[in-house]
Amino acid sequence: MVNPLEVAVRRVILTFVVVQLAMSPAFAQAVPELPFQSVPDPLTLPDDIHFGEVAGVAVNSKGHVFVFSRGNSTGPAYMATASQLLEFDANGKFVREIGKNLYAWSYAHAVRIDKDDNIWIVDKGSDVILKMNPQGRVVWVFGRKGEASHFQVPPDYASTLAGLLQRAGAAVTMPANNNPRNPVPVHRDNAFNQPTDVAWDSQGNSYFTDGYVNSRVGKANARGEWVASWGSLGNGPGQFDTPHGVAVSPKDEVYVADRGNRRIQVFDTGGKFIRQFTIDVPVDVNRGKITYGTDNPDAKTGSQAPGAPDALCMTPGPNPVLFVGDLYPSRIYKVSLEGKLLGVYGQPGRNLGEFGWIHAIACPSENEIWVGELINWRVQKLVTKGAGTR
Repeated sequence: MVNPLEVAVRRVILTFVVVQLAMSPAFAQAVPELPFQSVPDPLTLPDDIHFGEVAGVAVNSKGHVFVFSRGNSTGPAYMATASQLLEFDANGKFVREIGKNLYAWSYAHAVRIDKDDNIWIVDKGSDVILKMNPQGRVVWVFGRKGEASHFQVPPDYASTLAGLLQRAGAAVTMPANNNPRNPVPVHRDNAFNQPTDVAWDSQGNSYFTDGYVNSRVGKANARGEWVASWGSLGNGPGQFDTPHGVAVSPKDEVYVADRGNRRIQVFDTGGKFIRQFTIDVPVDVNRGKITYGTDNPDAKTGSQAPGAPDALCMTPGPNPVLFVGDLYPSRIYKVSLEGKLLGVYGQPGRNLGEFGWIHAIACPSENEIWVGELINWRVQKLVTKGAGTR
């Protein structure tokens, strides 16, 4: 005769084993590792031009590649200008430098190309987003660079200055929660506070992620008129902690890379929250070596958590997918628009096919991906060999 207590105990043990298996890396890693090739030397630079940290990369309708790099650094070590926009043809041959000596240049963050091949740049240092025509001339300016006569501009916030004065021995009463987001910044139309990215819907409306301090998404209409913004600092639906990238689907759903909260949020064009999803792939710390920072394989929040979306790209066409890159451990994830993980590419490191702080992705197709890296100061062209199951 079966003892009921023994049956109950067996069920508890079986349940415990199943839960532990589901939580283990071997069990959780149901996501396929997708094969790819990194093309050696995809871009040819002139002898007197060099990449710095590659903050942005984009591809236009002709296959020309645009790289927004923190190169051409000029000025003192502190607060030096570090923005340079370069164009290469479809064969990787250098074409031109765009915007040399442009007033907006301060600290490169993103470059995007719209459906008409206009060139959009996001400069985090100057708090400016520009629309340039295909010839490289400025058409629209969003935001305003701080005047040289002003003191209260990034990174010279009261929080930063208080720390500097304290370390210098001055008597300073440090406020609680001393950081650039405290007090909560006042959101103003047509003004940014360290913006990060830009994308467009089918009607030509522009969406700006704004960004490191303002924790919001801004919207301008097809005439360039500011019409709305939404979001605040936090971790609830519609709140952000460093919205770092944005893309818009054929259904005009707005995807926001909410990096600090380690998630991607989806909104309608009016800012109404629709859904969210998280990328969760276990990290094997014995595979590859990170190029900067420390291992943090178990983190679930923060910009250095595995899967925290740092770079975001949506392929063109009626049935797109997302490619998402993270800083740690520095991998690329292929994701459906519904949030299903389709596969993963690469590992951390300094060699071809390895990554060091992925900051930008351009994806002209599912089979061709361009990756901009901060720590490795380079652009990689990846040719994929497996589509992944949708």
